[in-house]
Amino acid sequence: MGLGGATKKIQKVADMGEELYAKMSEMREQIVEMRETLQDTHDRVAALENKVDQQTALLEALAENEEINVDELLTEVAIEEAEPAITEVEGSDADE
Repeated sequence: MGLGGATKKIQKVADMGEELYAKMSEMREQIVEMRETLQDTHDRVAALENKVDQQTALLEALAENEEINVDELLTEVAIEEAEPAITEVEGSDADE
C-alpha cells in the first residue's frame, strides 16, 4: 500500500472522528435542554401539588363548617362512578 492509500484511510478516520464529535456535541446540547425541561416540569408539578394541597385544605374546612362528611361523600362518588362500568359490563354480557 502506498502513501496515497494510507492518507485516504487517515483522512477517512479523521472525517469519521469529526462527525462523531459533532454528533456528541449535539447530543450533549440535547441532554442539557432535557435537564432544563425536566427541572422546569418538576418545579411546575411541585407548585401544582402545593396548590392542590391548599385547595384540599380549604375544601375540607368548608365541608367541616357545613357539617359535610367528606369521606362519605367521596365513597358515594366512587360508587356512582363504578356503577356505569358495571352496567356496561353486564350489558355486553347480555348481548352475547
